[in-house]
Amino acid sequence: MSDTRVPSTRGERVADWFDGRLGIHTFGRKYLRKVFPDHWSFLLGEICLYSFAVLVLTGVYLTFFFHPSMNEVTYHGGYVPLNGVRMSEAYASTLDISFEVRGGLLIRQLHHWAALVFVAGMLTHMMRHFFTGSFRKPREVNWLFGWLLLFLGLFEGLFGYSLPDDLLSGTGLRFVDGALLSVPIVGTYLSMFLFGGEFPGHDIVARFYSLHVLVIPGIMAALVVAHLVLVVYHKHTQFAGPGRTERNVVGAPFFPVYLAKAGGFFFLVFGVLSVMAAIATINPVWSYGPYRADQVSTGAQPDWYLGFAEGLVRIMPGWEVTLWGHTLVLGVLIPVVVFPLLLVFIGAYPFLEARVSGDGREHHLLDRPRNRPVRTAIGAAWISVYLILLAGGGNDIVATRLHLSINTVTWAVRIGLFAVPAVVFVVTRRICLGLQLRDRELVEHGRPTGVIKRLPHGEYVELHEPLDQAALHTLTAHRRPAELVEREP
Repeated sequence: MSDTRVPSTRGERVADWFDGRLGIHTFGRKYLRKVFPDHWSFLLGEICLYSFAVLVLTGVYLTFFFHPSMNEVTYHGGYVPLNGVRMSEAYASTLDISFEVRGGLLIRQLHHWAALVFVAGMLTHMMRHFFTGSFRKPREVNWLFGWLLLFLGLFEGLFGYSLPDDLLSGTGLRFVDGALLSVPIVGTYLSMFLFGGEFPGHDIVARFYSLHVLVIPGIMAALVVAHLVLVVYHKHTQFAGPGRTERNVVGAPFFPVYLAKAGGFFFLVFGVLSVMAAIATINPVWSYGPYRADQVSTGAQPDWYLGFAEGLVRIMPGWEVTLWGHTLVLGVLIPVVVFPLLLVFIGAYPFLEARVSGDGREHHLLDRPRNRPVRTAIGAAWISVYLILLAGGGNDIVATRLHLSINTVTWAVRIGLFAVPAVVFVVTRRICLGLQLRDRELVEHGRPTGVIKRLPHGEYVELHEPLDQAALHTLTAHRRPAELVEREP
């Protein structure tokens, strides 16, 4: 009897060899068919990931031309107004990138815009997880990974922003130095250690460069990988709906549907960032000039994600306390303490909510924000605090643009910091409860049709159309909050 088996090709033999040792076929069969829910809010995480990829690509390009040195040189380059001016090699190389390297200015601006979008995407992505409750068990660790990425992203942006050694970034470093000096007992040592001597020192650019291009990106890349691994391990959360339970995921498979969408969305994000970099100037360091310790730039503002930290300092009264011959500058020390506490509150919130609510169950279905009024109100109040402090960080700009006294703006921010979050909390909670009542009315009576009917006894009523089963399921697939549960007599 003859053997009718078709001989395997060389490619099949190579694939079999790798599969026998690495299990590629089994791995691919399991994970290439992984299901991804289809909802627009899930794209926020992808914006973060793709912006991070753009940051890495453009950052590698910029390292070829940037010189992280504070050695002084006399500039003779393409930007004529600064010819003959003494400056650091870091600032001179930044000018060369902007005016002499082919495509250098575009890449610089693309890198900076991607950084802003990256941090904005992370903050928005975390707020989406916060308001929908996806941080609950078993995803608390993944929430912490995302929070660490946001925390590191703030400082990564600060370090990169400071590298050109221009007058604007140097003013920001003066702010950092003042914050360090306000720390009791060890403040002077921290400042001397960071700057390598008296401010501004000669090592700060080289040190920030090492942190910016090597240490922090490496940690962030590891956190991104760990974050994605846990997403795959825990599976995606999803909004309640027909066929969706705590034990399944409804959506499209990773290959080929989601992979095609993700590839297209990456090029869309890359294209939008490129257009922004091409038409919108950002951080024109040539306008500020090189940093000098005896000068301060007017209208100095940090990037938006650190504006709230500066706002804390600007609205604080100039309080000082002298104890045992030592002066505590409370006007700077208190903001230095409050700044990390605002961020720590976000990181610790999943554990605080679980402890207060006593909820130890696993959750794979997302909440509608209206169905968790207290949590939604807390998130809205935190955002209001952030926005108020952001306005406080630009109190001089607000005052000059609106032709107001800077003292008036500062006092308005001080009062608003305590009054506005309280008002936002109450109003947001009441709105959520009102939306819940509206949903309950829809479930009980149906959707208004706009058709008016006269009853036999003369009363006019509006006809309602019953909701379909899918809509009813979506509106009722949650536990009723305590605010709307009637107590039994």
